[in-house]
Amino acid sequence: MRYFTAGESHGPRLTAIIEGVPAGLPLTAEYINAELKRRQGGYGRGGRMKIESDQVEITSGVRHGLTMGSPITLNVTNRDFKNWTEIMSAADIEKKKKSIRKLTKPRPGHADLVGGMKYRFSDLRNSLERSSARETTMRVAVGAVAKRILEEVGMDLASHIVVFGGIEIDVPENLTVAEIKERARQSEVSIVNQDREQEIKDYIDQIKKEGNTIGGVIETVVGGVPVGLGSYVQWDRKLDAKIAQGVVSINAFKGVEFGLGFKDGYLKGSDVMDEIVWSKEDGYTRKSNNLGGFEGGMTNGQPIVVRGVMKPIPTLYKPLMSVDTETHEPYKASVERSDPTAVPAAAVVMESVVATVLAAEVLDKFSSDNMEELKEAVERHQQFVKAF
Repeated sequence: MRYFTAGESHGPRLTAIIEGVPAGLPLTAEYINAELKRRQGGYGRGGRMKIESDQVEITSGVRHGLTMGSPITLNVTNRDFKNWTEIMSAADIEKKKKSIRKLTKPRPGHADLVGGMKYRFSDLRNSLERSSARETTMRVAVGAVAKRILEEVGMDLASHIVVFGGIEIDVPENLTVAEIKERARQSEVSIVNQDREQEIKDYIDQIKKEGNTIGGVIETVVGGVPVGLGSYVQWDRKLDAKIAQGVVSINAFKGVEFGLGFKDGYLKGSDVMDEIVWSKEDGYTRKSNNLGGFEGGMTNGQPIVVRGVMKPIPTLYKPLMSVDTETHEPYKASVERSDPTAVPAAAVVMESVVATVLAAEVLDKFSSDNMEELKEAVERHQQFVKAF
């Protein structure tokens, strides 16, 4: 399975094309729209979320609610485009170009300046438009399709915030994936500890008043994972590495860890490795899950636990200093619409990206021209592993 996305932040629409989805997968626009709505929610979101109410249109690859095995095309219309028709026109409007204000004041932390240098843009809006986190709309849409595949083979995902702008959220022990999902989705700030909800909201309000932004650390947990996804035989086949690449590819994400993660560097081996046990009922399991569900780049049957860190949103209402690319004079950076935080929305994006990587791996390992064949192949593998 592979996919591509296209579209600009203020362009007419965003598009994704997915190839390799098995035939016979139940899929509806309503299911995808529910995921898109999650992305637009969360405490601290700003103006654009009120303008846009993303709705997907499926224009190929699905007939009568079932995938056909052919490429799936997903489109989301940007309703705000009506206010940007001239600025974002695809037509040659040479006579009007002088009246369209160019963006020449790059914002620190964004792709504006480097993109302009790389692609030789005199108007840095060309960099801004495609590098915008608006692109993650289609990552979530693609992720929704991936989740449908994973659901059919018994896998489930949940995401929640474990650090919010430097505030650590204490998480109750031994929560199931279903419990994490339920608690996080009931929270406006996507945390599983309701006792901390108001504290986080008050902090976000304070940050907004300051004209500043905050980031955080997001944890995605995956249950029902088959043993043996990924491989140790080549560096680019290790599944944890693929997930890490996917997570860091999300706008504003700067790091990723699995299980205990960076804490491993402070511990002894006896405190890190997950001891192996066996029972007739469950087959091989582990006493702990410090490695986050991976050994040798492969899934070991334990839940996948992966965390990603999102930096604060670079666009500040009290902008930092920059340099005008036309005059080379110092200037306060341009201000586009911004939010004090987008960490809850980023949790939805991260969950979608992890789902997409996992779905592609499942389809790569198991026979998957159609869903019936896929489910039979996964079931046979699960039975073999249990009896090993």
